Amino acid sequence: MNALDDRLRALAKELGADLYGVADLTPAQKAMREWGGEMIAGYPRSISVGIRLMDAIVDALPTHQRLAVLNYRKHAYDVINDRLDEIVSRLASALQHEGYRAFPIAASSTTDSERLYGTFSHKMGARLAGLGWVGKSCLLITPEYGPRVRWATILTEAPLTPTGQPMEVRCGDCRECVEICPAQAFTGRPFQEDEPRERRYDAHACLRYLQSREAQVGASVCGLCLYVCPYGRRK
Repeated sequence: MNALDDRLRALAKELGADLYGVADLTPAQKAMREWGGEMIAGYPRSISVGIRLMDAIVDALPTHQRLAVLNYRKHAYDVINDRLDEIVSRLASALQHEGYRAFPIAASSTTDSERLYGTFSHKMGARLAGLGWVGKSCLLITPEYGPRVRWATILTEAPLTPTGQPMEVRCGDCRECVEICPAQAFTGRPFQEDEPRERRYDAHACLRYLQSREAQVGASVCGLCLYVCPYGRRK
């Protein structure tokens, strides 16, 4: 780890990040090209920044009360997305001042409405940085907070030191996220890097359910798979 690594990590923590990691994107070039084209695939490193969600807000989700759902939408999406976007913007500016290209990826952005993909997969970057593994819910599961984390990313050419390697999947026989899903969107298959997401997750079924929630309670959120994960509920 070099001085630039240390400064960026310290700045991220100062700005409110709970998790920080750097990934070597060499193994992900094909996926990056499919999602974002040559512009995105040209970056060899990513910085992942995560903010832990508030347990009291996540733990209220199973009540299905309108207040609980609206609080989750406001604090777990709107507020934390803004905080993450501010952090990655500041980190990207710091990299640019050092003479390196840096491309911040917003915390929540779907750019392919047919496949429901973003420009870059935040969880892929965080997984390659050694911050967690992909669970049966297709969420990134961290050892510290389970899936109760939201992410943003900076792509860069800076010669940063990778912080780790992808973790082995630790879900075992657990199927709690599969069984709680009201959209029945998960097949329960463990993550396999060479398999398409569709083998494990029906994103359109999830979207249809979220749209129905928008009509019912005024917010297109669910969060039950995030709530139920034992790694997040463990105190």
